[in-house]
Amino acid sequence: MIPVDILLENGATYRKAEPGELIFNEGSIPTYYYQLVTGRVRWSNLLDDGREVLHKIVEPGDIFGEMPFFDEGVYAASAIADVACTLLRLRADRFKQILTDHPAIHFDFSKSMASNLRFKFMLTDIVSRNCPEDIITNLIQYLNQERKLICQDCNRLMLTRQQLANMTGLRVETIIRAIKNMERNERVNIVKGKVFIPADGI
Repeated sequence: MIPVDILLENGATYRKAEPGELIFNEGSIPTYYYQLVTGRVRWSNLLDDGREVLHKIVEPGDIFGEMPFFDEGVYAASAIADVACTLLRLRADRFKQILTDHPAIHFDFSKSMASNLRFKFMLTDIVSRNCPEDIITNLIQYLNQERKLICQDCNRLMLTRQQLANMTGLRVETIIRAIKNMERNERVNIVKGKVFIPADGI
């Protein structure tokens, strides 16, 4: 979102995170802006019963945890390294100064937050439907359209069954059954446990 050279000029530093490491916790006061360089980060709410509500998978080049800098609140969810990660972090005051100095970057953040809000509206809409296959189909179609979490080289869906369950609120067993039904109907392909989307879509 912010060019790396601008981040470094303003004092950003690189940080490593191991798989499963908590980068920041829901409810804590934000002190840094984060931008992912390599790896993947889950942006989730962790429930008392051990369940996880997955809001977003952050990919390289994506940002996360920026919302409190616009509404002066606390982190609304936790950020967890899904795999080994490298990220850039920048102090909050320097982040706000970059937005002041670079109006075009500020506008890009507005577009990003609107896109995230649109995704939440879409997800709320499809989850209100009763058919798990329709829910998964609509989610995959959205991800394919946005070129997110689907490998652009091999068309592999880059979400686990558990992550699909955490994102949609369905049980993982329901996700597994629905994907098997979709395979029987030739809407997806399953190879060694991985889900692949046909080149012409589903």
